[in-house]
Amino acid sequence: MQTRLAIVTFTTDFGFSDGYVGAMKGVVLSMAPEARLVDITHGIAPQDVAGGAIALAQAASLFPRGTIHVAVVDPGVGGARADVVVASGGALFIGPDNGVLSLAAAEPRQVYRIDAAAFRRDPVSPTFHGRDVFAPTAGRLAAGASPAEVGPSLPSLVELDPPLVRQVGDRVEGRVTHVDRFGNLLTSLAAELVWSGAQIEVTGREGTFRPAFGKTFADVAPGELVAYIGSSGLLEIGLRDGSAAVSTGCLRGSPVRLRRGS
Repeated sequence: MQTRLAIVTFTTDFGFSDGYVGAMKGVVLSMAPEARLVDITHGIAPQDVAGGAIALAQAASLFPRGTIHVAVVDPGVGGARADVVVASGGALFIGPDNGVLSLAAAEPRQVYRIDAAAFRRDPVSPTFHGRDVFAPTAGRLAAGASPAEVGPSLPSLVELDPPLVRQVGDRVEGRVTHVDRFGNLLTSLAAELVWSGAQIEVTGREGTFRPAFGKTFADVAPGELVAYIGSSGLLEIGLRDGSAAVSTGCLRGSPVRLRRGS
């Protein structure tokens, strides 16, 4: 499936102050020296599996067919969760089977457990599968191996809990699913759920807020909240020239409601 010019991306919670990312890249390049290595992000909060899944899903579909995506946000490293390769949408996804791949690797998909010795360094550190399992697997696949060679197929992939969206009377309820580095609040409410004239409410530690609805930040004055349809097709809430998360006290899981205007 892959060529020696394969693109390999990396999404991790490793940051840049240690040598972990470099070690993974070195393993890949030792097996596929012509591979093109791309960082999606290494700024995921430590152990934030859902944050890693969201970041990978935001970017993965924009890469060419045949891209290999490595995602390592792995608080259960060395435990019972499987090491997997997932073939989905013309791309390959490599990482722990803990939900981090589930948003980007959409159905239909094929899941394989990484068991074959050729796809694992010897010995495998129980605390660094990024270097010793996921990177060598990416390198072998980038050099031309087939995902079916990594090990047996699995019937399913661990999924993240779906974000809450429900209708209660005259309102639709959702949740904040992600807070980006600007403090913008991404929600579980898709654009098609936002009807004209809906009153939008979001509740955080600082109270309940009703942002104006607009197309972009420029539609409100500095310091005001604005709700808009973001680049992912979901309702987002931001603060012009500031952080909506700080202003509202909202975190992932904070409630967002759409109500009929009074």
